[in-house]
Amino acid sequence: MPFVWFIRAYRVTVSPLYGQVCRYYPSCSMYGLEAFEIHGILKGMVLTGWRILRCNPFSHGGVDHVPGSARQTRSVSIHDEEGR
Repeated sequence: MPFVWFIRAYRVTVSPLYGQVCRYYPSCSMYGLEAFEIHGILKGMVLTGWRILRCNPFSHGGVDHVPGSARQTRSVSIHDEEGR
C-alpha cells in the first residue's frame, strides 16, 4: 500500500532529523500507520489527515489513539476504572 510505504519512509528518513516534535501520543506517523491498518485506505486517509491538521503549534496535544484500536479501548477502560 503506497500510503503505508510513504509513512514508513518518512519515519526512517525525515522523522529522525526533527526528533520528537509531535504534540500527540502516539506520534502522527504511528497514528497514520495504525489508522490505515485498522480502517483501510479511505477512512485511514481521513483520520490521518485530520490528525495532521490538529497537530500544530496552537494545539495542546495529548494522548490521542486511533478510534477502534486496541490502545484506544484499553485507554478508555483504564480511564473508566480510575473514575470509579
